[in-house]
Amino acid sequence: MRGIFVTATDTGAGKTFVAAALARALADRGVNVGVMKPVASGCSRSAGRLVSEDAAALRRAARTTDPPALVAPAAFGPPLAPSVAARRSGRRLALAKVMAAWRALARRHEFMLVEGVGGLLVPLAARLCVADLAARIGLPLLVVVANRLGAINHALLTLSEARRRRLAVWAVVLNEVTPRGADLARRTNAAEIALAAGLRSVVSLRHCRSLAEGARRLAPLAGEIARCLKRR
Repeated sequence: MRGIFVTATDTGAGKTFVAAALARALADRGVNVGVMKPVASGCSRSAGRLVSEDAAALRRAARTTDPPALVAPAAFGPPLAPSVAARRSGRRLALAKVMAAWRALARRHEFMLVEGVGGLLVPLAARLCVADLAARIGLPLLVVVANRLGAINHALLTLSEARRRRLAVWAVVLNEVTPRGADLARRTNAAEIALAAGLRSVVSLRHCRSLAEGARRLAPLAGEIARCLKRR
């Protein structure tokens, strides 16, 4: 494994938190982990440049000093789909720049965590969506699913599209995005997604009050990655 591409069933599923928590868990194990948010929208302007808070959270979690321009090479201000944000900003996505940043980071680190934006079919530019970018980067997917009523359908649609595009799925994380007590749907979603999708298992992540707690709960996934790296 050279890395994983973190995607989700939709916005708000907790993709950034899961990616950051896994990055922290890997860093805690001594893995030289790099992070990347290739395309980001909803960025704020600071010191004359657009800053992605998601990318900044990933950098902090991985304890990396990689330049922000490499970690988030395509940043847009409006909190919209990147294709719309780019048009409204009078800009275009520079895919060559994104791929050059990916190659530079991949050379620096033994393992990469790359976080997408929204879900697999979110448009990045004309005839280019997140799934296309994931295919170009060539990493297996970690799919984050918000654990709530409707999660089964959202998960199966995403997994079906990944398989249609021949994108490998490494893991599915069912994430508790709120601290509410689990209702019957939330208690049964993981097993039903695994059964319907033909997966060995679905990782259930209880609601975490901090990144450190998330890293502890995702330590088994980090351990699996670390063992794969040792066998390389």
